[in-house]
Amino acid sequence: MKVYYDLNQFSVKSPVVTIGVFDGVHKGHAKLLNRLKEKAKANNGESVVITLWPHPRLFLGKDLDNLRLINTLDEKKILMEKAQIDNLVVLPFNRELSQLSACEFTEQILVDKLHIQSLLIGYDHHFGRERKGGYDDLKSCSLQYDFELERIDAELVNGVKISSTKIREILLKGNIHIANEYLGYQYFIKGYVVGGNRIGQKIGFPTANIEVQEPYKLIPCDGVYAVVVNIEGKTQKGMLNIGYRPTFDKYGSRKSVEVHLFNFGKDIYHKEIFIHFVRRIREEKKFDGVEELVNQLEKDKKTAKHILNNPF
Repeated sequence: MKVYYDLNQFSVKSPVVTIGVFDGVHKGHAKLLNRLKEKAKANNGESVVITLWPHPRLFLGKDLDNLRLINTLDEKKILMEKAQIDNLVVLPFNRELSQLSACEFTEQILVDKLHIQSLLIGYDHHFGRERKGGYDDLKSCSLQYDFELERIDAELVNGVKISSTKIREILLKGNIHIANEYLGYQYFIKGYVVGGNRIGQKIGFPTANIEVQEPYKLIPCDGVYAVVVNIEGKTQKGMLNIGYRPTFDKYGSRKSVEVHLFNFGKDIYHKEIFIHFVRRIREEKKFDGVEELVNQLEKDKKTAKHILNNPF
């Protein structure tokens, strides 16, 4: 997959294009991307995905305290690569771009810069200044500038329309198994292993403390999870806790993300780590003492191993 950050460098034969934020690159997006690749092949062209970055809400400063994204830009590139897209255009979302109307965007970006042959959009796609442009606007533009336009229907899973908003809500409730079904893959976070207070090591459950570097990255709700971890090219199974460690920190001053890897004893400080969420085991709770906590952790470990050994 070729990645473009500068439209002046863009050079693609018979581009078949789609555009959007694509947060999550979920099953609904997959339906659109599969049709994009199919149409590009039929037209002897190449598939092109345009994504906006930073997220428009990040740039415009709208409700930033509550903004959480399923994917960072790096994660989105990984998922687009896996989807076998030919070209990814990372279009800088700036003040100038935000002021373009739907028709101006079509003419200046899609036609003049990309020379599109075909454009595919999702069922609820809106674009241009204040997202006022919709399918009817694009249809008019397609006739004026002579490119094909196709709208893809919503993808349904168990009768539910898949959307990034819906998946975010599900993740924030801890319903990982449902979110994974809608995503089409296991939800994951990327971070680095940092030093902690080593409490876990003292009670027989050493943990790696994870620092997630992007503040807007969505962290699922507090609790204990069964997870699969990729580190240094190897896969490990484990359980992860998100929360404030109320048994040891009565003030709950700082939320932590800590993972205990089964049958693992290597030093992984400062290493990059990918954590894939499989299922939530329980909510976080305060225990009366260390013994009660350790007993619960043993139960959690048994539960996590069962889940990971029997994922379906």
